Parts: sequence; C-alpha cells; structure tokens
Amino acid sequence: MNNPSRIVLVEDDKILSEALYTGLADAGFEVERAFDGESGLAMVLSKKPALVLLNILMPKMDGLAVAEQLKNNPETKNIPIIILTVLEGTKLIARALELGVREYVIKSNLKVDDIVKRVKENLGLK
Repeated sequence: MNNPSRIVLVEDDKILSEALYTGLADAGFEVERAFDGESGLAMVLSKKPALVLLNILMPKMDGLAVAEQLKNNPETKNIPIIILTVLEGTKLIARALELGVREYVIKSNLKVDDIVKRVKENLGLK
C-alpha cells in the first residue's frame, strides 16, 4: 500500500510551492515536490503517493495531460488528484472532472490552511 501521508505537489510557482510544502509538512505530510508536469508525472509513478496536488499551467506538460496519464494508468488511476489553478474556465473544470480529478481549486480563493484541510478530507483524515 502507498504511504498514506505521502503527497506529490506539482507546482511551478516556487513561492506557492514553498508555502504549500511548509503547510503540508507542518500538518504531518511527507511532501515530494516537482516544478513541471513531466517530472511531476515521473515522481507520482515512482513514489505512488496517497494524493497529488497538481497545477494546470506548467512547463513541459500541463496538469490536465499529467492527470490524464495518471488516470489511464492502472497503477495510479485511484490516486486522488486535486487541481490547483488560476484558470476558471468551465471547459477546463469539465475536462478535469471528466478525467476523474477529485477537486478543482482556484488558487486565488484559498489559503494554505484550506488546502491542507481539503487534502485531509480527501484522504479521510480528521
């Protein structure tokens, strides 16, 4: 079984990545970070985390392409994915949900604590 406290954070914004990393680590999660879609995908495949936090707009491979690859892979299809993005387009949200993404979160609407809370909820933790 994969480590229930391991999370892969794929976010190219270094400041946001650092803030989320700190918030999640302080909440007891083991956080692995990637700063582009390609290395994020590779990290998820090798680490088999309990959950993936994924940005959409990233270098090398966008988050929806990463999500699609993960959901089409029998080894990773059941890993919950939370999309973190600045994009609010309904087509993008529909596409993400179609791919099986658990939540679609607009970054500007949330604080780090809110994201930590959502991660815990998605993992069935209090």
